[in-house]
Amino acid sequence: MFSQPLRFGGDRFRCGLLRPSDHYAGTVIPVLTPAEARALDEAAPVPVSELVRRAGAAVARSAVEMLGGTYGRTVNVIAGPGNNGADARDAGTRLTARGVRVRTFEVGTCPGTLPRADLVIDGAFGTGFRGRWQPPEVGAVPVLAVDIPSGLDALTGSADCSVLTATRTVTFAAGKPGLYLGEGPQICGEVVVADIGLDVSGASIAVVTPEDLTARWPVRSPRAHKWSTAVRIVAGSAGMTGAAHLAGAAALRSGAGIVHVSSPGIEADSALEVVGRPIPSFDWSSSVLADLHRFGSLVIGPGLGRGEHTAPSVVETITEALCPVVVDGDGLFAVTWNAQGPGAVLRSRRGATVLTPHDGEFALLTGSAPGPDRIAAARSLAADTDAVVLLKGPTTVVADPLGQVLLITNGSARLATAGTGDVLAGIIGTLLAGGVTAIWAAAMGAFAHAEAARRAPAHHLLASDLLEMLAHLRPEDLDEI
Repeated sequence: MFSQPLRFGGDRFRCGLLRPSDHYAGTVIPVLTPAEARALDEAAPVPVSELVRRAGAAVARSAVEMLGGTYGRTVNVIAGPGNNGADARDAGTRLTARGVRVRTFEVGTCPGTLPRADLVIDGAFGTGFRGRWQPPEVGAVPVLAVDIPSGLDALTGSADCSVLTATRTVTFAAGKPGLYLGEGPQICGEVVVADIGLDVSGASIAVVTPEDLTARWPVRSPRAHKWSTAVRIVAGSAGMTGAAHLAGAAALRSGAGIVHVSSPGIEADSALEVVGRPIPSFDWSSSVLADLHRFGSLVIGPGLGRGEHTAPSVVETITEALCPVVVDGDGLFAVTWNAQGPGAVLRSRRGATVLTPHDGEFALLTGSAPGPDRIAAARSLAADTDAVVLLKGPTTVVADPLGQVLLITNGSARLATAGTGDVLAGIIGTLLAGGVTAIWAAAMGAFAHAEAARRAPAHHLLASDLLEMLAHLRPEDLDEI
């Protein structure tokens, strides 16, 4: 279900996103930037030679798995001048001891075409590589990358030179952003995170796993009633009433007890079970705020349009709302209406806020596109607005104002169709109403949204198809994926 499979190569990890106060039983995969990984290595309580030995052992184990044994097997090792090369050489020594025929090629003297083998170990360059290299031709032989495929930017996932596409990447201590962003998912193959005994408890970036959803998904109390998880939605406009329908139905399908939907000046297009609430065409904020205290969250913006009277009401509603708010679609445009910018509007809020921009909306909010470092971009907007930012993409980046980041890697191109964002907003609204913190509501919503898409038809998916999939998506099912 992931854009790339993910596995642990050792014990389960705990990182900085898992605070003792969370009472949390799930597990995320910690991620370190290249600078953080370098600092972790330098502060290690053991010498570099010991880290090389541990890394080499992890690479050798993966190599044996990929070879399906050692008898009669041949491995070509590409070794560079740094620690990655040392790790690869150590793995080669271990494989030789087990009867594998190992040929080691130094980067500087590596031939243009490698002789036939059963596996290639790419240990040419690591996370600190800057420059270009021309990898040798390896044919159809599987490639095992050491820490990161050589030449792939470990921070952004961009590849400015030729890179050997890996069948599997064994990365050490924690994942690296470039494994999950940009071209990384297409180049890295299966990602195995190998525990080499380093303390990653300070990691502020993590990949969300199915266990995170099963551990955190709200469970209804035996005393629950429909108002326990009530969601208020302001969405839709003339010609865009489907946005209100999709957001409202998604909120219900993901567990909301009751949903009220309003479309300014018109009758909302809603599911039968959704309560339609008429509000004026303009100056409608007081109508929404009047009983908003009864709701656990507010979703505002899908399909609202950008009329001159819309933005003032959106801004006033967001500013005065005390409950958690999801600002989506045209709501994001509305918060730029203030001359002082979206930060001035959103920082004044007293409740949690989730912003859900795609790249175009991000540019609208900030004045420029996210750029290759999507984690830094999401963090910057989150800090400026004091909101959780869900930056949509093949890998969705969720950042909070303190710099904590969650990556959701199970997205797919199936979701690149109109209306799917409205569904996502409704799911997040339900999770917020259920008491989930803003960063986890956004991340879990994105994960469940992508999983619903995976279970939907492979071709020509409609946003409404996700609603049926959500109805059958039980959190306990996620343990099986």
